[in-house]
Amino acid sequence: MEGLPFTPGADEGGHLGPPPAAFALLDADGVLVGWSPEAEALVGYPAAQVLGRHAADLLVMSHADRDGPGGPHAARDGPEGRRTHPRPRFGGTRSAVVDVRHRSGHTVRVAVTLRPLTPAPDGSPTGRAPSAVLMATELEGLRWWETRQAMLQGLVTQSPVTLTIYGPGARLLWANASSVRELGGDLEASLGRSMTELFPGDVLTTQHMAPPEEFVRQILESGEPVIDVHFRGRAPADPRRERVWSSSYFRLLDGRGEPVGVCEQSIDVTDHYRAQQRLELLAEAGARIGATLDPSGTAAELAKVAVPHYADAVLVDVAAEVLEGEEPQPVTAGGLVRVADTDGEPSAVGERVAYAAGSPQAEGLAAGRTTADAVGAPRRLHVPLIVRGTPLGLVTFVRGDDSEAFDDGDRAVAEELASRTAVCIDNARRYLRERSAAFLLQRSLLPRSLPELSAVEAASRYLPADSHLGAGGDWFDVIPLSGARVGLVVGDVVGHGLGAAAAMGRLRAMVRTLAELDLTPDELLARLNDQVGKDATDRNAKGPDGGGAVGATCVYGIYDPASGTSTWAAAGHPPPAVVPPEGPVGFLRLPPGPPLGVGRLPYEGAEVELGAGSLVVLFTDGLVEARGQGAEVGTARLAAVLGEQRGSSADLVCAHVVAELASDRVRDDATLLVVRTRALDARQVAAWELPPDPSLVARARSMAAEQLGRWGLDDLAFTTELVVSELVTNAIRHASGPIGLRLIRDRSLICEVSDAQHTSPHARYAGNDEEGGRGLFMVSQLTEHWGTRYMPTGKTIWAEQALPVP
Repeated sequence: MEGLPFTPGADEGGHLGPPPAAFALLDADGVLVGWSPEAEALVGYPAAQVLGRHAADLLVMSHADRDGPGGPHAARDGPEGRRTHPRPRFGGTRSAVVDVRHRSGHTVRVAVTLRPLTPAPDGSPTGRAPSAVLMATELEGLRWWETRQAMLQGLVTQSPVTLTIYGPGARLLWANASSVRELGGDLEASLGRSMTELFPGDVLTTQHMAPPEEFVRQILESGEPVIDVHFRGRAPADPRRERVWSSSYFRLLDGRGEPVGVCEQSIDVTDHYRAQQRLELLAEAGARIGATLDPSGTAAELAKVAVPHYADAVLVDVAAEVLEGEEPQPVTAGGLVRVADTDGEPSAVGERVAYAAGSPQAEGLAAGRTTADAVGAPRRLHVPLIVRGTPLGLVTFVRGDDSEAFDDGDRAVAEELASRTAVCIDNARRYLRERSAAFLLQRSLLPRSLPELSAVEAASRYLPADSHLGAGGDWFDVIPLSGARVGLVVGDVVGHGLGAAAAMGRLRAMVRTLAELDLTPDELLARLNDQVGKDATDRNAKGPDGGGAVGATCVYGIYDPASGTSTWAAAGHPPPAVVPPEGPVGFLRLPPGPPLGVGRLPYEGAEVELGAGSLVVLFTDGLVEARGQGAEVGTARLAAVLGEQRGSSADLVCAHVVAELASDRVRDDATLLVVRTRALDARQVAAWELPPDPSLVARARSMAAEQLGRWGLDDLAFTTELVVSELVTNAIRHASGPIGLRLIRDRSLICEVSDAQHTSPHARYAGNDEEGGRGLFMVSQLTEHWGTRYMPTGKTIWAEQALPVP
């Protein structure tokens, strides 16, 4: 309101005193005989315009002229226009609310109090003796002041917000009723004590970590308020309970503008803080629990999350069958294994745990619900680990005597932690079961033992991947071939787990099947690549879970002990290392070929001479890929170890290589196949070259019989002569050029006939009227095995007979 000395908010809330009061003096007739400056400010009339007039003329209810006293229509002395007023009676102090006409024309509502003066003093400006004093205050300002007084009184006596005033050195000067209750009800005993003495604890807000004394000094000097400082501590009224307050601080000034202290305004946010801490704990649990895919590791992760932020100790017991990957069964109080224990001896982990009948643990497991201590505030919560309605175990949360007991909110958190842990343990159990199945499948698909062959001495090692990766796809094989030769293969399927193990098994079976067809290494890899590509197509057609190999590498070689030659081809795989009897260690230089299943480029073979006694080492990249260094470093270390073991047995070489390289290798699985080559003695092989002349068939039979006689195998002479006769006759009839005949005495008797043709002979049933077509059928019936292998220069038909038992 314009012209008023006090309006709500005009001083921005800083003024707490009463509004200004206006004073006027009245004589016995109610005429104004005294007028204060505050009265002029209230209604706008100066003293000269109102003194001598009746007070009622200023009231709206009096119907005084709008222009006020002295105006053209003002009451005048004289019978023609004079207004008369009844004589007032000043019998005692009276108060009322009246409307007063302001000089500007608007109405001002005021609270007035009339108090008589006894005896009446003399000396008024009008010469008339005053009989009463009139005090008036604008009603709106008065009510605003009363509201502020109520507010101040409420802050002091009723507010739940604690208000505390600290002086220099952060020492207590004053506290409202709420703060006094926090202080234990004895304000006098707390005055002068420092904030640190009264409320020991720590500041949680990182940007305000100064000591309280320094904190208060900075606010006193700068005058800058500090808002929402979180403080954790214990109040004198309840020293056993830890609480959290949100406090704000501002400087207090006296009437001269001088600092007198710092006011602390605090509210208890313990419940909010704990709720936030619980949410953060659960968020951390979601991020950390279940990362290991191991039941015991998952239990340890729960303990690390819960201690010390939630509990002082955690004990986790899990059913024994769950730890082995088996399906969970109804858990009994005596069928548990301690997998985590932060409260007892570390040696307790791994031990069997049995709970007495009727104990809280046994009751909780039986009922599938949380149980606690039987007496007093709970300091132990026993929460079952339940998945799909079946308990997997039990987790016990423990709080010591110095910590607060568990409440309902803590119980809910414990159950949520246990629920998440149970799901993670069950996932780990499932993974353990699948991993065990994959390892079992892999071990069943790898060679249980290597064959004893005349061509090579062989030894192998398989190093599984880290347990959380699952079974890998590495494989190896030593395959006996025709002509006393041997096939050597090492491969690596991409990925881990059951799918990789199954794909490895299929690839190994395919390699064995193709090898027994006597295919050259490059042809074998080409057909293997086609099959892997078909598997990938079928897998894509079946969806992401269609199975099949998703890519693999492989190296395959054939060693012939009769000639000392070997043929190799690789599909994206590291080349074998070769340690000759004399000379430096080297690696075969094989033409590069794409990994299986990722391309259609042809594979190229390479022929390498291997002297008797040479070491040939095949391996997968997991052996030479060390942590923090490239495969070339591991390859160089492998070469160094092989150079030191030049004369050792194949098995001893394997042992030394694994000892030197396995500790630094990466987490992938690794395979090592070591063979030492042997050569057939010249006395074990007899070979002839025959012209394509039918008359020489008898000569061929005779030479074969004579050789068998020298070997002491006369019992096999008749069958061998028939085989030689049929095979040489077929070669002369259907081929051209020289014909090769070779007899090999190894672990069996091998007869080979070679020619320059690439035709594909096969055994068949000949008709009764057919003169020919029975030769290969007879050979298949008279020998244990027979077959055909192809070479760039032609083919070889071979037949094998078992040696007589001595």
